[in-house]
Amino acid sequence: MDGLETILWLVVAVSLVGDVVTTFVGLQLGLAESNPVARGVIDNWGLLGMLALKAGAVAVALVCRTVLERTYRPIIPAALALPWVTAVVLNVYLISSVL
Repeated sequence: MDGLETILWLVVAVSLVGDVVTTFVGLQLGLAESNPVARGVIDNWGLLGMLALKAGAVAVALVCRTVLERTYRPIIPAALALPWVTAVVLNVYLISSVL
């Protein structure tokens, strides 16, 4: 794994935790989950379901990584990190708007 890919996987890990934490803080404050898949998982299985959903996404990404040439492998963590970082920023904004 090269330096860029390592950094992107660290961003994935931080943004995954940030998304889960800010999602559940927002839910406790009365906000709603906008992703229908995540909403269903949270409604039925709570935090463990959300963690399983995130773990599944990471597992698929790791499998996909193995079929790419080394040069293109950073695309995989970037594709995970981008929506999760966006979700964290949006969640923080929404949380700050209700506090």
